[in-house]
Amino acid sequence: MISKQVENYLKSIIPPRGDQVEEIEEYARINHVPIMDLVGMESLLQQMKLHEPKRILEIGTAIGYSAIRIAQALPGAKIITIERDEERFNEAEKNIASLGLTNRIELKFGDALDLVETLESEPLFDVLFIDAAKGQYQRFFDLYGKYVKTDGVIYSDNVLFRGLVAEDDIENKRLQKIATKIKSYNEWLMNHPQYETRILPVGDGLAVSIKK
Repeated sequence: MISKQVENYLKSIIPPRGDQVEEIEEYARINHVPIMDLVGMESLLQQMKLHEPKRILEIGTAIGYSAIRIAQALPGAKIITIERDEERFNEAEKNIASLGLTNRIELKFGDALDLVETLESEPLFDVLFIDAAKGQYQRFFDLYGKYVKTDGVIYSDNVLFRGLVAEDDIENKRLQKIATKIKSYNEWLMNHPQYETRILPVGDGLAVSIKK
């Protein structure tokens, strides 16, 4: 992971995102809503622009920030995004509507673990973006990976978990449990025979898995 000094420098030179998007970022900061780190978000968008995916599935809408940023960066893309928290779902719905993106971002309310079958009739996706409950990443990957095209990409956010995956002794037991699960997920990803994965030390760690 990059140092705080370098991170702050990168943030200082990122172009403005527009008043409405920056208001969403500020809302997330004030209300402690976990949205993607700005440097990580910009890195993700730049990667997506390289292969211009048309169909994207996101697990973990939160307040709609990532889906909105992706839709703005990729005008030709359609995004389906899933959120289980009702308050955040409603906030996402409002944010997406205020930016005129309801025709390109489809919100699904419910636990992603329960909604797999609702996508069976959908065409395959070019990209799957996982940014939800960290302890369920492997299950999300297994359940939804089948909906990703060959040569498609699965992105997993927060896979360095504040750098704690590199720590051997974490005093906080809850954080230790999550870090252990993410370490296990990372190792599973790196050895998965159907995907080629690399982990990028941007934001909170971004795993990029290309489907063979």
